[in-house]
Amino acid sequence: MLTFDNRFLRELPGDPDTTNQLRQVFHACWSHAMPTSVSAPRMLAYSREMLEALELSVEDITSPDWVNALAGNSLLPGMQPYAMCYGGHQFGNWAGQLGDGRAISLGEAVNSKGQRWELQLKGAGVTPYSRMADGRAVLRSSVREFLCSEAMYHLGIPTTRALSLVQTGDVVIRDMFYNGNPQMEKGAIVCRVAPSFIRFGNFEIFAMRDDKQTLQTLVDFTIDRDFPELKDYPEEERFAEWFAIICVRTARLIAQWMRVGFVHGVMNTDNMSILGLTIDYGPYGWVDNFDPGWTPNTTDAAGRRYCFGRQPDIARWNLERLAQALHCLKPEREIYDEGLMLYDQTYNREWAAVLAAKFGFSAWRDEYEPLINEVFDLMYHADIDMTEFFRKLATIEASQPDLAHLQSASYSPALWETFKPRFEQWLSQYATATVADARDPATRTSSMNKVNPRYVLRNYLAQQAIDLADQGDTSMIEELLEVLRRPYDEQPGKERFAELRPEWAKHKAGCSMLSCSS
Repeated sequence: MLTFDNRFLRELPGDPDTTNQLRQVFHACWSHAMPTSVSAPRMLAYSREMLEALELSVEDITSPDWVNALAGNSLLPGMQPYAMCYGGHQFGNWAGQLGDGRAISLGEAVNSKGQRWELQLKGAGVTPYSRMADGRAVLRSSVREFLCSEAMYHLGIPTTRALSLVQTGDVVIRDMFYNGNPQMEKGAIVCRVAPSFIRFGNFEIFAMRDDKQTLQTLVDFTIDRDFPELKDYPEEERFAEWFAIICVRTARLIAQWMRVGFVHGVMNTDNMSILGLTIDYGPYGWVDNFDPGWTPNTTDAAGRRYCFGRQPDIARWNLERLAQALHCLKPEREIYDEGLMLYDQTYNREWAAVLAAKFGFSAWRDEYEPLINEVFDLMYHADIDMTEFFRKLATIEASQPDLAHLQSASYSPALWETFKPRFEQWLSQYATATVADARDPATRTSSMNKVNPRYVLRNYLAQQAIDLADQGDTSMIEELLEVLRRPYDEQPGKERFAELRPEWAKHKAGCSMLSCSS
């Protein structure tokens, strides 16, 4: 049985209106929101790692009481459902009040180690922040969020987690590509879990409304609950150090996204975690053919604001918006200038370390920059798969470099032949740099394979699992979950999960780009 603490409700101002009606909510960090019951809940999948963290058993999670709670049909002792109030900048523009429109938190559980885990149902019905929507989620988006949350965790990337995936037995009407073709789809609910779901937008909403009192209360609460390392800092230093930590964690997060080729797709400020976690898995994707301008989000296709290569700059822009919101409490500009400078320094340092590790060098040297820029340019123009390329690069013997080792990363035989002379020249230069680095070959290969995953959740794989689940078959969800538990290991018999995106998936719905409803 979980022990619920629910400090967010207990210590922060709440909305006195307990009705579940669409409205603007002022001077409150949260509103009461009861989940809407569903007709036939069925457990489709769960994370055994999250079960362990929450100190629950398989028997617990699959019991009728828990299945009903995770479907929003009932509450377990200690659960107090609510939705958070926040705003955000969406695609560069202030969007006003947003809030948890289809997410309802059940409460904060604290395990025997003192670890805090907030349980949140995504797709459990309307809240006061639903903005004319139904608060529901479809099976396809729920499968994607469930799998990606756990995949990112096993890749070693800070992330919110997923406890369970429950099918509701009800249908939801969605226009997948916003093109006037709504369809009935199966509904589902993900229970996602994190130490905190507080976002940049939680602070922005009160600053934009000039509600300094609520903003100050939220800042004090967040520092006290979620940043225990600041407990012994002098009061006059605590705020600046807090902002600095947020900047550092965000920089490290983005460097890790870039390392594995992950593209979030919707880096609005309401999708940025104050803890530096990956949060809100919508139209995400992994880079297949290397392209810094690729975005998985159809809504972003024209401007490509949130494309792969712009993620570091967008994260900094979002931190600037957070600084802007906090400025009314602490107007000393040096706090924010120093924090943002720390973001730049941290990201540059982390990214240099990532590049050195991905290419198998013992440490970063500035002399590697032209070499790395050249191969990235080649990968882009020659249509090379990012994940496969780096795994195969680890097999290159510096004493006898063989370009054939890299050919399996090519999507286009014709382009491969066109750029082959440049690749050969590059590989020769790379081999020379590797020999000069004087690293033991076995150590080099092993270290490269620890940072360059063999398996990532490619969109076409997620879509195949969705298609099967839509037919009542969850076997691929379970198999993907198992494979993605060891993303850096060679797994005999699982090679198909490492294959390049097939040609049929290049333009198939759900296999390349997705909409925000995905």
